[in-house]
Amino acid sequence: MNSLAVIRANDSSKLRTTLHDLVKYGHMSYANVPKRLEPSFADSILVNVMKSPLKSGCTVAAVVPLIDSASAAISRLRKIHPPAHVIIVSPRHKIYHELIGCIEMLPEAFPRKHPIQKKQAIPLYGLNILPSVTA
Repeated sequence: MNSLAVIRANDSSKLRTTLHDLVKYGHMSYANVPKRLEPSFADSILVNVMKSPLKSGCTVAAVVPLIDSASAAISRLRKIHPPAHVIIVSPRHKIYHELIGCIEMLPEAFPRKHPIQKKQAIPLYGLNILPSVTA
């Protein structure tokens, strides 16, 4: 994990679209699943990293660890225009180590409704055959 992307948005659909755009158009790779952040904490991260006053707050926020380096992520981010505000936090920022310490305890931004399960073999007349999925 080389950097973190903090995403601030006005609604969850913009947040979800931005997460998708970072992968599809920004060619960034996630080291883990996106985690939900408190909007006020995301606002304080922006003030800490940008060293400028906040113009407007967000209503939803997430953080996702990136495999890409901070410089590569920033240069790729400049080429796309996601619908939400994205802040790349590198190890040189003081807040980076605080985020790394608490990222495992944060809940998933978009939890799965059904956990992923492995298919189990069903014995059929003495043969172990995986069940077929029919639509």
